Amino acid sequence: MWAKIRTVLKLAIFDLAGTTVHDEDNVTGCLLDALAAAGFAVPFAEVNARMGIPKPVAIAEVVPAGTSPELIETIHQDFRRRIIHHYQTAEGVSEIAGAGALFRELRAAGVKVGIDTGFDRETTEAIFTRLGWREEIDASATSDEVPRGRPFPDLAERIMAEVGATPVETAKIGDTPSDLGEGTAAGCQWVVGVTYGTHRREQLASYPHTHLVDSVAELSDLLRRASSPM
Repeated sequence: MWAKIRTVLKLAIFDLAGTTVHDEDNVTGCLLDALAAAGFAVPFAEVNARMGIPKPVAIAEVVPAGTSPELIETIHQDFRRRIIHHYQTAEGVSEIAGAGALFRELRAAGVKVGIDTGFDRETTEAIFTRLGWREEIDASATSDEVPRGRPFPDLAERIMAEVGATPVETAKIGDTPSDLGEGTAAGCQWVVGVTYGTHRREQLASYPHTHLVDSVAELSDLLRRASSPM
C-alpha cells in the first residue's frame, strides 16, 4: 500500500464524537431520549447505525413513514437541547486520550487539521468551548452548513476548499460507516475507520476504507508516515 502512494498528507479531517471526543453512547442516548419523549420507542441498534449522519435525517429514518416534518423538527430540537446540555455540563466530557496531542503533532508537521460532524454548528461550538479546541483546529464544517451531510462528500469538500488541499492530499478519519462513505465519495487518499468509537472493526470492515485502526497511537503512526515525504 505505502509503496504506491506518491502524495504527502496535507489535511486530516476528523469526526468528533467517538473519534476524537469520548462518547459512552451519549449521542445515541440523547437521541433515544428525544424520540421516547415524542412517543417513539426505537431500538438502540437502529439509532446507533445512523450515527454520523445529520440528526434530522436520522430521526426521519427511524420514525414511522408519514411522520410530519414538524414533529421531526420538534424531536430534533429536543435532541439538540439534550446534547448541548450534555457537552456543556456532563462530568465525563473529554477528548479521547491523545487526540489533542495528535492535532498538535500534525500541525507541527505542516498538516492542516479539520473537523467535520453530523452535529450542527451550535453543538459543535459547545464541544470546542468545553475542550478548548478553538486554537487546535484549522477548519471545521457542520451538517447544517452544507447541502448534504454524510455519506455525501460535501463536508470534506468544504474543508478541502477552505484550506486549499486536494483529495489526494487528504485523510478522512471517523468511527461510522457514514464517515467512510463521506471520505470515499470525496475521493480522499486515506479513508480511515477507528474501531474504538460507535462501531467495531467487524461493523466497519464491509464499508469502503483504506485503513482500520484500533487506537489513537496507531492512527498517529499512520498519519505520521503519510505526512512524511517519500
